[in-house]
Amino acid sequence: MLRDTEGIAPSPVVVPAASAAVLARFDGRRSIDEIARDVARSTGQHVDAAHVSQLADELERAWMLDSPRFHARRRSVVQSFDAAPIRVAAHAGGAYHGDRRKLADFIERKCLQVARPQGGAPRAVASQSAPTRMVGLCAPHMDLWRAAAGYGHAYAALEQALTGPGLEQVDTFVLLGTSHAAMRRPYAVCEKTFATPLGPLDPDREMIAELAAASRFDVREDQYLHKNEHSIEFQAVFVRHLLGGRAASIVPILCGLSECQARRRDPAQDDGAESFLRALRDALAKRPGRVLVIAGADLAHVGPRFGDPAPLDERQRTALRDRDLASIERATSIDAPGFFVDVARDLASRRVCGLGPIYTLLRALPPSSRGEMLHYEQCVDPEEGSIVSHTSLGFYG
Repeated sequence: MLRDTEGIAPSPVVVPAASAAVLARFDGRRSIDEIARDVARSTGQHVDAAHVSQLADELERAWMLDSPRFHARRRSVVQSFDAAPIRVAAHAGGAYHGDRRKLADFIERKCLQVARPQGGAPRAVASQSAPTRMVGLCAPHMDLWRAAAGYGHAYAALEQALTGPGLEQVDTFVLLGTSHAAMRRPYAVCEKTFATPLGPLDPDREMIAELAAASRFDVREDQYLHKNEHSIEFQAVFVRHLLGGRAASIVPILCGLSECQARRRDPAQDDGAESFLRALRDALAKRPGRVLVIAGADLAHVGPRFGDPAPLDERQRTALRDRDLASIERATSIDAPGFFVDVARDLASRRVCGLGPIYTLLRALPPSSRGEMLHYEQCVDPEEGSIVSHTSLGFYG
């Protein structure tokens, strides 16, 4: 199955397994005849050039080839999104209820109620000496059905914080998310109103302008990637639910870290990424007590669905938990460089897709902050045993 994570191709395409050897040679360097001859030599079976040509035509019609036709469509789709004032709730009715009442009821009963303290008593933080004013949060970005408990623990803590002293002045939420499509720049800010079934959230245009002015790249260049990205949309749903009718704005930021993540290089060494991180930190410092940072981030992705030969056994699941907890300890210690190095060293096998947003969150927090783990879970696919792990973290300062 071929799926365009950018969403330019409107539908996935299923290619017969017998055509895999042909498809693998669509690299832009071989002609139709050369592909047919190369596959025949490699497999020992006759391959008709007409078959290769037909496959190419079908992929072209499905917008799955890197071609002038595809790029013309991409320009049109991106321009249309850029011109729209509202970022629609792309996953409503799929990853969560699209109906307002059903969604609110699900969040209350299946998420928040699971994690709320009995009798509404205050939840104890990690130690009596720990600061209790929430400044940051890490929540899952899986669909709400599977990660209900994880969302519940994260947003029940935020719910309690928002009703405590001082948090009532928070009027902006910086929402950090993973981009599941390839990014051209380290970060992508979206200056649009986010629609949710529970009501809209408007962008903080003043803060976005500050980030744009101080960064060494166009922070809106990859704005289109917000169109179908779920990692921030899910956080917007929970924030809107907790706020009720209260007004607040958001700064939606996709965190790809560009070449830093691909090359396992600390983003502090990248001029572009570092300029944005400094700009974000400065923007938060100008608004003490008014901004809370939320990272939508999952941890490991392991098992057959993600390319591993078999599901993890109990011993391997325990080892995975230990590795995840080691990364979490780095995060709750506000050790951004240590967290990056720890996750990057087995990124190809553990596949932690929350590296960008969690690292960015840690860089944005005040140095005196302290974190605690609120929840950890391994979500296991009941059919083939693949695992996505996630955590909920609270940061206080």
